[in-house]
Amino acid sequence: MKAKSIHGKSAAEILTALEKAISDRFNPSLAIVFISIKQDRKAVADLLHQNGMDVFGATSCGEFIDGQQSEGEIAILLLDISRDSYHIYFENIGSGSVADAAARAGQKALMQFKNPSLIVCSTGMTAAGVYFNGEEMVKSLEQTLGADKIFVGGMAGDDMTFTGTYIFTHDQQTDCGLAVLVLDGDKIQLSGMAITGWKPLGISRRVTKSIENRLYEIDGKTAVEMYLKYLGKEEKQSDKDFNVFEELGYTYPFITERKPGGEMILRSPIKIDHNENALVLDVEMPEGTKFWFSTPPDFDIVDEILNEATQLKNEKTIGADALLIFSCAGRPPVLGPLVTAENNGLAEIWKTPMAGFFTYGEYGRAKMGNQEFHSGACCWVALKEKK
Repeated sequence: MKAKSIHGKSAAEILTALEKAISDRFNPSLAIVFISIKQDRKAVADLLHQNGMDVFGATSCGEFIDGQQSEGEIAILLLDISRDSYHIYFENIGSGSVADAAARAGQKALMQFKNPSLIVCSTGMTAAGVYFNGEEMVKSLEQTLGADKIFVGGMAGDDMTFTGTYIFTHDQQTDCGLAVLVLDGDKIQLSGMAITGWKPLGISRRVTKSIENRLYEIDGKTAVEMYLKYLGKEEKQSDKDFNVFEELGYTYPFITERKPGGEMILRSPIKIDHNENALVLDVEMPEGTKFWFSTPPDFDIVDEILNEATQLKNEKTIGADALLIFSCAGRPPVLGPLVTAENNGLAEIWKTPMAGFFTYGEYGRAKMGNQEFHSGACCWVALKEKK
């Protein structure tokens, strides 16, 4: 497998970058595209397809390749990979079930290859404002594929406008669905992990009243009041214009009780339901869930991520042909330039072309951990063709 990453501010710039990339007999069969909703994704997909490539794409909240990070632009990983080593499945859910769509994708993957590994991009939110249930997708995929199978990816973004996210191929797109790049695990090896960096603060708490993704009570007290008081924002409790997610949610998520495998799982408040006096979360926290309030990552988070990546690389004694990174859209506001350092640092460790985007949610597993739907994580995966 050979890979190159390109970027541009328009379809015309992508065409120029593509022509340069293929000028030395590089002949990519697959393009993985991360693109702003401001861009003409149909034009980009068409020109890639016209140049002989299959297209696997998602809209972003910022996109990057090794050495280049942007907002409102286009990042693409080009792969010269045998077409008998991969297949793309597209599920337009519409009014259907996330669980059923994920199960169908998993079944098709198992029919395609005996040992499939998956790169998964789902939508994050529809144009009508309905959030995609990432946790339901993860549970369904894991149940269908088996706990040993690897799948990594992220939710599409929309430049933090919350106006609608999209996944697409060269001839299909949807604001409610998932696209699955199925790889033959006997030919392509995937190595990676998910890391958050947020740390628990103070004593543990417990959910005492919740319905679906609405959190009403924490330790028998009103959840909205307790969360805002903890962050010194009590005066915002009745302010209907206060954006909880942008102001607080991605900086101070909840850390749920550690699961077998030791990973921390973040759950972010995204808004206040003033009619119900409840916090609306990105993923439900059932009654009885034990959790902590949190503090953002320290400056050592980059070292932690790069040290873990180096250790994994040394343990497996392998290199990589390409690298994909799915990083939470909340990381840049919290980490600032450190988020660029962690992305470029991962590319430097694996010494391979990289592309990635900032997401509304991430799919992956911590080192030796379970498959999870994450909030606030950096999920990365290195791809290596087996000899």
